[in-house]
Amino acid sequence: MLISRSDRGLLARWWFTIDLALLSSILLLMAIGVLISMAASPPVAERIGLDAFHFFRSQLFWLFFGVIGLVAVSFFDAVWVRRLAFATFFGSLVLMALALKIGPEIKGAHRWIFGMQPSEFAKPAFVVFAAWFLADHIRRPDMPGHLITFAAAIVFLGLLVLQPDFGQTVLVILTFGFMLLVWGISWRYVFGLAALGILAGGMAYKFASHVASRIDRFLSPDIGDTFQTDTATAAFNNGGLMGAGPGGGVAKLVLPDAHTDFTFAVVGEEFGFLACVALMLLFFFIVVRVLKRAKIEDDPFAALSMTGLITMFGLQTCINMGVNVGLLPAKGMTLPFISYGGSSLLGTALAMGFILALARGRTVRDVRKYSSEMAVA
Repeated sequence: MLISRSDRGLLARWWFTIDLALLSSILLLMAIGVLISMAASPPVAERIGLDAFHFFRSQLFWLFFGVIGLVAVSFFDAVWVRRLAFATFFGSLVLMALALKIGPEIKGAHRWIFGMQPSEFAKPAFVVFAAWFLADHIRRPDMPGHLITFAAAIVFLGLLVLQPDFGQTVLVILTFGFMLLVWGISWRYVFGLAALGILAGGMAYKFASHVASRIDRFLSPDIGDTFQTDTATAAFNNGGLMGAGPGGGVAKLVLPDAHTDFTFAVVGEEFGFLACVALMLLFFFIVVRVLKRAKIEDDPFAALSMTGLITMFGLQTCINMGVNVGLLPAKGMTLPFISYGGSSLLGTALAMGFILALARGRTVRDVRKYSSEMAVA
């Protein structure tokens, strides 16, 4: 090998402490995303008058920076993870606020500014920020870390609602609630948060017509347009066990969001049920591996961060797949690393970089201890 265990350099320490199985799985998922983009995006691009490979080239462009960012962040220690999360979270909040004022209105929402969606970066940064202050409250009960965390959550969720983006709001609430359970919050607060979530959902249904329309169409498909979900469901039926083959699908020719929200349907039609199961198992492996690593972590900050980040990753995956197979109301939420979207890809890469960095924590400490002992000797 070019790198030996006796090497004390930064690259050597990274190589021997990184979770190679987890890193390889994430990179494999990214590579699969490129393949699916090649299959799903050309018809969409042609329908709106763009070059056939516009979205594919864009996906490769963002993937390049995503991989660099993923690997770079994985070199960080816990201190630098907190610093980056802090700066990213508050920077993203500022951009989200600006998007409400000067950002373009797209599909009735103000989520974009300067060509990016800042909420995608705020999500992983918020999880690390919340884990930081919740863990500090464990170590120092006199430190009101839990109050700071709740205040940050209220601001973040408030901005998501104002955009509006109710899907991301639900995702953040569920993730934060799971983190609080792991942290050790009283059940009465859990039920209180659940009641608040139900109340928020009721208000969204009453005052947001597009939310009410989606829920009504999901509960009673005969009362409205269910073209996308019906087409996605038909795509899985057409694909069968082995699929129609690359390029053989027809759903992508008519689905407006075949390259984003409904990429899983394209996978089902062109590569078949077995490919869908394989992709689900890859997601499952990543989630379980991170949760197992978080379970044995003795640092509350690292354990809470990894738990929250992978919970958000897993929930987003389940929501997207659930919409594709008709188990959930239609919601514009991407499939991590598979769907097209620069902000989504970079935000997910940031989250995975945080996980890889924090998963190295114990081993990094052991390596540094060993190096110190060797230096003294």
